[in-house]
Amino acid sequence: MLTNQEKKIVSFLQEDLPLDPRPFENLADSLGIEEEELLVKVKELQDRGLLRRIGAVVRHYHAGYRYNAMGCWQVEESLVDEVGSKMSAYSEISHVYQRPAFPPHWPYNLFTMIHGKSKEECQDTAEKISKETGTKDFNLLYSIKEFKKTSMRYF
Repeated sequence: MLTNQEKKIVSFLQEDLPLDPRPFENLADSLGIEEEELLVKVKELQDRGLLRRIGAVVRHYHAGYRYNAMGCWQVEESLVDEVGSKMSAYSEISHVYQRPAFPPHWPYNLFTMIHGKSKEECQDTAEKISKETGTKDFNLLYSIKEFKKTSMRYF
């Protein structure tokens, strides 16, 4: 459970950090605490497993990664953990999810988001995964248009 102060800290960290040599100083001021104390509280949130990381979000399209494909994989239930772990090791993949299948029309139960500079790169990654995991049944659904892409705002 988060305290009100911790929720304020998380709320701040969900937004873009100011391009300032001391981006945490303003938040600390608004909370009425010292910057050092704020950084300790951020570390505590991380240590408690409530905050995974603070990082940059690259606009992949502008960085040259203009293609992404949702890989839809039909994986035997007993192999989902093993195959999902192998898929997670690929740097070209940002997300791996297990979801229910709805056979016979939708047999896929494991999903990956594959990023590449071309469709061929995405396809090559999928082929490597298929070969490594022995998962032959898959389809790639390429994004056509992005309507929204943001991080979740919890507070």
